[in-house]
Amino acid sequence: MKNKQLPLVSFVVTFHNEDFSLLRECLESIASLSLSKDEREIIVVDDGSDISPVNELDAYADELIYVRQPNRGLGAARNTGIAIATGAYIQFVDSDDFLLTTAYEKCLDIVRFNNPDIVMFNFSHNETPAKDIEAFNPEPVTGAEYMRNNSLRGKAWAYVFRRDILHNLRFPDDIVHEDEEFTPQLVLRSERLYHLDIPAYFYRRQVGVSSRKEDKRQSLKRLDDTLTVIRRLHRRADTLPYEERQAMSRKVAQLTMDYLHDIIVSTRSSHFLNERMKELESEGLFPLPEKSYTKRYMLFSRMMKSSAGRRLLLLTLPMVSKGKRV
Repeated sequence: MKNKQLPLVSFVVTFHNEDFSLLRECLESIASLSLSKDEREIIVVDDGSDISPVNELDAYADELIYVRQPNRGLGAARNTGIAIATGAYIQFVDSDDFLLTTAYEKCLDIVRFNNPDIVMFNFSHNETPAKDIEAFNPEPVTGAEYMRNNSLRGKAWAYVFRRDILHNLRFPDDIVHEDEEFTPQLVLRSERLYHLDIPAYFYRRQVGVSSRKEDKRQSLKRLDDTLTVIRRLHRRADTLPYEERQAMSRKVAQLTMDYLHDIIVSTRSSHFLNERMKELESEGLFPLPEKSYTKRYMLFSRMMKSSAGRRLLLLTLPMVSKGKRV
């Protein structure tokens, strides 16, 4: 008797109270890929939804694994998917998003023929196919090299990765922004990273309705969790070899900039901003390093150094738009 072929890619789809029609659209985008049923594994992790979607999955009953668990957050749901996955590669997909078929097929070609550790790709808010996809033929770099030269996007669905580079790495399950902590650590484990500069993932923007009190509480929670991630990665950087430490330091600086930016746009409070700046300074995280990472980073870091610059930012930065995952 032959051993059963292991899947090439395990798709971990996380679900929590999203519209069933969006989940079906997500699953259809996976099923329509050129992978045979033996080459793909679809794992739906229901993170304690009010109503289980299991009755909506009949069309895929023979080709997916459905797991329901108590609501523990996105990080815990993804960890459940990792524990179940048997594929050589893992792709995370949020159940209200979907894969853009033509561009994602290019990612699969790299997976099949180039032996990558990670294939990164862009996302889009529309379904317009990318042009000249075949013209994109990236060369592999190490994860450390990529992070030293690029502002790393932390979204866990923005890449497909080789499962065996994980080792014991898992998502933190005590915070939001869990992928901002997970992704840089995963990328640094990569010896062959391909960045495909085309959108292969449809990221759905949704505007939620909530009270101002809930918005403020959620906003402060996100700020506190971002600071937790910054601190953890900062401590992690101190343990790394030089090149990897430089790469992680860029990510920490990027997150710290985003953290200060979010404080400004979500609180409009100079007092709160000053208190958090003092906290960062005591831990060696402020002022921001004088690096030419991006024009936006250089301008923001310079303005944050003076009280006049900070007042201008408090007055002029646009408010945060309330979306699915701010």
